[in-house]
Amino acid sequence: MANDNISKIEAVVRRIPAGKVATYGQIATLAGLPGNARQVGAVLGNLPDDSGVPWHRVVNSLGRISERGSGTSEGLQRHELLFEGVVFSDSERIDLSVYQWKHKK
Repeated sequence: MANDNISKIEAVVRRIPAGKVATYGQIATLAGLPGNARQVGAVLGNLPDDSGVPWHRVVNSLGRISERGSGTSEGLQRHELLFEGVVFSDSERIDLSVYQWKHKK
């Protein structure tokens, strides 16, 4: 994966404000990589702990936290989102009509 694509993805994710979420596909499109939601997931999954990139604000297109390989980050992601005021439904979904980031171009 090109370092330029990694930088683009990280730059978009850094723009998501606290209390809002974006989908993997939304990030891919804004980074100029439409159709590459999985690439966004791969980049975020490989971030170092001290990156400062708010990866926890990225969710899947259903408004759910996607499982990761380690199985431990889902709880952390949920905790961080709750701390920022994001509400989960009883079925563990985030209402994207309320919490999805409406980015400005």
